Amino acid sequence: MVTQTISYLWRDTQAHRGFRSGISLHNHTNQSRETLAFLSNFGNQLRTIRPLKARLERKSVENHGLPVDYAAIYWTPPMTPKLAFDLESGQIEKLGLAPMVSITDHDTIQAPMLLRSVPSARQAPVSVEWSVPYGVQSFHLGVHNLPSSRATEWMSTLADYTAHPSPARLTEILAALSAEPNVLVVFNHPMWDLYLIGREKHAFLVGEFLEKYGAWLHALELNGLRNWDENRRTRRLAEKWNMIPVSGGDRHGVEPSGNINLTNASGFTEFVHEIRRERKSHVLFMPQYAEPWKLRMLQSGIDALRYYPEFPPGSRTWDERFYHPDANGIARPLSELWPDGKAPWPLRLGVRLVQLGGRRLVSGGLRMVWSESHQMRLALGEHDG
Repeated sequence: MVTQTISYLWRDTQAHRGFRSGISLHNHTNQSRETLAFLSNFGNQLRTIRPLKARLERKSVENHGLPVDYAAIYWTPPMTPKLAFDLESGQIEKLGLAPMVSITDHDTIQAPMLLRSVPSARQAPVSVEWSVPYGVQSFHLGVHNLPSSRATEWMSTLADYTAHPSPARLTEILAALSAEPNVLVVFNHPMWDLYLIGREKHAFLVGEFLEKYGAWLHALELNGLRNWDENRRTRRLAEKWNMIPVSGGDRHGVEPSGNINLTNASGFTEFVHEIRRERKSHVLFMPQYAEPWKLRMLQSGIDALRYYPEFPPGSRTWDERFYHPDANGIARPLSELWPDGKAPWPLRLGVRLVQLGGRRLVSGGLRMVWSESHQMRLALGEHDG
């Protein structure tokens, strides 16, 4: 039997009382490669963007002899593993709870392995957000708490499947992961039509995926960066398949996760057992989730372009965090590819306008225009058993 509660800190400031620990699941660091393939379609659809896009593409060929390869461009979130760990821990500690942070970068365990050398973060689980090709898209699975001694071996297995998918092999891998008693496998943001194939088609593929592989998945994610409607549909999906919902912040910028799990577990492995064996989950949505979703997405985009003088070299400016292949096909930061060491002036101007204008929009009238008070009244069904 599933036992679950969903609470909102802005409604109940004491919701976390009586719990020992807070769990931050699904976080990203500068070890994550975030695709920019959508930019080409986005630019083609907006009449005002098309001339700038065409100019940049022309300049790329003129200056480098390189066409813009949208499929190969990627960016990395601004925060290093230690900064991300401290941000998430700090939010939980302010509640008077012991923090546990599971960092899940895309298809890499580099961040948690690096944290093993940091005394304050040494107990962080080895986790990853695994890209699982399925049909015309991919699903993302949060694989938490891999055994340290075999984590690299496990990553080789997962990476090989991503590169060479097959249904039979996926069954073998998920069954083997589930056989690891201390591993937690979460279906991240299941109702997000990330690849824009259409809501109905996406929902059909999710149902098909759960029918085939749901026996080896331990939870569905209520995502702290997705909207109210999508999370409500995820909750209904969990009820339909008798699955347990857990939190997942999906943090990419500098705002801490929009939700956490509450637990009396003293360690992450004990928390995994609470989800898998006791089928018990307590999700707490943080005050930032009450902000309008469009506003939060805008802020996340601004975070990706901001200048962070206090961050380590390589993470300070936006063009140190955006990558494109050079003439030899090697991905390099854009800051190393500019002909005179700086971005073309139209691009610099555009980024600066986004930085300045976006800040005003976030703090100004858009909060009222994008108000989601009606969504907050509907909520997700708090304090339900």
